[in-house]
Amino acid sequence: MVDGTDNAFKWALKYEVKLAWGTDFLFAPANNKNQTADIIKLKQWMQPAQVLKLVTHDNAQLLALSGPRSPYPGKLGVVQEGALADLLLVDGDPVANLELLRDPGKSFVVIVKDGQVYKNTLR
Repeated sequence: MVDGTDNAFKWALKYEVKLAWGTDFLFAPANNKNQTADIIKLKQWMQPAQVLKLVTHDNAQLLALSGPRSPYPGKLGVVQEGALADLLLVDGDPVANLELLRDPGKSFVVIVKDGQVYKNTLR
């Protein structure tokens, strides 16, 4: 599979296959620190805006297909009233520089999860 990754992404993008992104880090939590690096690697095949959409909106759409099995009862992957949204305010433009994701402790200046502010360095 690893040897075919380049072709798999090229063909999927060429033929407009719906994609989702994920890892098996759930089963090896010590590897979670590698997750962002793996997201950034997607730049080999996509523009940063496509990468960000894939790992947020597109994944949310896929999860919504699980219907009643979904652990999230509201709308996902959108910012609108009544939707379940986690929000990040990034110090910089990740569409221009996806590398900003590599150091979230520095780059993420506001973090909101489930409507609760977990970090706000703007105060």
